[in-house]
This record gives sequence, C-alpha cells and structure tokens, in this order.
Amino acid sequence: MQRKAQLAGYDGSHLSSGVRRWRLFLLLTMLVSSGLLVGGCGMASPPAPAVSARPAADGRVERPPPATAAAPATALTPAPPARLLIPAIGVEAAVERVGLAADGTLATPQRRPWDDVGWYSLGALPGQQGSAVIAGHLDRPGGYPAVFWNLHLLRPGTPLTVIDERGQRWHFRVTAVASYPPEQAPLLQIFADRSGHYLNLITCAGSWIPSEHQTTERLVVYSVLQGG
Repeated sequence: MQRKAQLAGYDGSHLSSGVRRWRLFLLLTMLVSSGLLVGGCGMASPPAPAVSARPAADGRVERPPPATAAAPATALTPAPPARLLIPAIGVEAAVERVGLAADGTLATPQRRPWDDVGWYSLGALPGQQGSAVIAGHLDRPGGYPAVFWNLHLLRPGTPLTVIDERGQRWHFRVTAVASYPPEQAPLLQIFADRSGHYLNLITCAGSWIPSEHQTTERLVVYSVLQGG
C-alpha cells in the first residue's frame, strides 16, 4: 500500500461544466486503462465483503434504482468535505483532497495516509447533485487495519455523515454495497451518476496478488443524501 503520488491540492468546483466533463472523461479513460479504482491497494484483507446490490444479467452488480435519490429540500450550499463519520464502524476521519496519481489511479491521502480518507476533488462535492467519491486505505504496511478496514460491514440503511469546511452536516444513507474486479467496475455509475445526490466510498477488497502489488477486487459503498 505505498503512496503513489502527491495529492492534488485544489477544488474543482470553480471549473466550467465543459471542463469538468472533459476531465471526468480523461479520468475514466485512465482508470479503465489502468484497471484500478484505488491506488495503493494492498497487503492483507478482511473477510470477503457481502454484496448487497442486485446482480445484472451480465453478472455485474448494479445499484438499485434511485427511488430515494430526489433532490433533498435544503437551502445549504455544499463546501469541500472536512470529516467523514461512520458510527457503525467507528470511523471519524479527516478528509483530504486528492486527484490523480502519475499512473492514472485515484491518488491516496498524504498527511495521514492510513487514517485519513481522500475526496476526489475534480468530482462532485458531497451534497451536490452527482456522485461524490471518497476513497480510503483498507490496511497499512504489515497488514494492520487502516481507516476502511471494516467498510465491508456496512449494509443498506447504514447512516453516514460528512461535515464540510463550513461545519455543515450532510447525512447519507447506504443503498448498496458491491465488490468488483477492477476491470469490471462500473466507473460511470461510481463517478458520474447525476440522477441524484450520491456519496460513494471506495477501498480495496479480495485477495492480495503479490506479482501485481494489488488486490483482486474493489469494494464500493453507495449512499444517497437524505432530506434536510
């Protein structure tokens, strides 16, 4: 689980929609070509996560239709996230802004890489329409637990909270938990679904492959913003 690159220390909220779309296209292209969703996946892994989403005809796992994903009635304006709270698994983590690593994978937190989580700052803010993405390490060198070690224990209905830089709280509810081989992950669904206000959490899963310095799967926890 070595850190892959320096973090991108900027916010994409000022970019025009056209620039965002092109950057998202480039992100997805690089992620597909590299076959990775999270940089630095490695070492050990907890028990295989249960898949709580619906299997599709081609064997992939799809998130249930966003029946509860209508825009919440709120006058708040999202700001960059500062902390992620998941009481069910004891997570209270600082959020760092991350971009892309040199190899095209999602960069990892730098200040406290095993305890902090990284928000993909060229995507949506948590609370905005679209898919905000936060990634975290599964374990640290030696196979000891890192911030998202127990992410696989989350189930539909589990509450999550993001506290932004203005102190505003954004409450989400888990809708599905799924794991994918890296090359089969539904990147558009994870990074570019604008049908609601989503927060998607990513970490490593499966078995460690020494020859490839990565794990066999990526775990994604899908959640939707709750009304204010």
